[in-house]
Amino acid sequence: MHTPGTLITSRPLDEYCGLFGLTRAALAALPGPVLDCPGGAAGLTAEARELGVTVIATDPAYAVPRPELTALAVAGRDRMAACLAVAPERHLPAGRLRPERYLRSWDRARRLFAADSAARPERYVAAALPGLPFADGSFALTLSAYLLFAYPELFPPERQLAGLLELVRVTAPDGEVRVHPLHDGAGRPCPHLPQLRSALGEHRVASEIVRFARPGDGRTRRVLVLRKAQRWGSGRRRGAS
Repeated sequence: MHTPGTLITSRPLDEYCGLFGLTRAALAALPGPVLDCPGGAAGLTAEARELGVTVIATDPAYAVPRPELTALAVAGRDRMAACLAVAPERHLPAGRLRPERYLRSWDRARRLFAADSAARPERYVAAALPGLPFADGSFALTLSAYLLFAYPELFPPERQLAGLLELVRVTAPDGEVRVHPLHDGAGRPCPHLPQLRSALGEHRVASEIVRFARPGDGRTRRVLVLRKAQRWGSGRRRGAS
């Protein structure tokens, strides 16, 4: 069931690309499926299908009745609208501070989610970290937005580590996990990220923090990228920051 206090978002595919430094072409070129964890009421699964990409979304909220999930998604949209009214620059690129246009993209994504999840329920799996019902190495790319670091009260360090290891487990040996953001809802960076990365290394998970340009204003997003260590040989971290 839905975890109280978490926001059910309705982000479209293009917003995912901006968050994780992806392009539609890069997604279309992937050799296997993508995992979106948590999927919320996003349009990613539906929109990626038009590119020939299979995306599986997983979220504990998928266990709740459809009307309740719809209400949660609308409430999430209203909370985002309130945030934009107070500090639009935190969420939108400078020079593109058009909250209503942004919110309309969420409305469209939510409608796509509703239609696609009704037509293809097998693409939307009710599950929560750190226990995902997928075989080892199932996904070429795993994306996790606004969860493990965004809610430190729900994910203390030991649960963050367990969640990250689970995301790596279900990702193919030559694939990768991308996690964003690396701060909480108030914008405070995770204070124990170096220790967490060291713990990942002890489990033979290589990590780096990659900075991707944010479309529109040149600012960057920090994304934690994880891979099984054998891809980097020694398993030591690189790109630490």
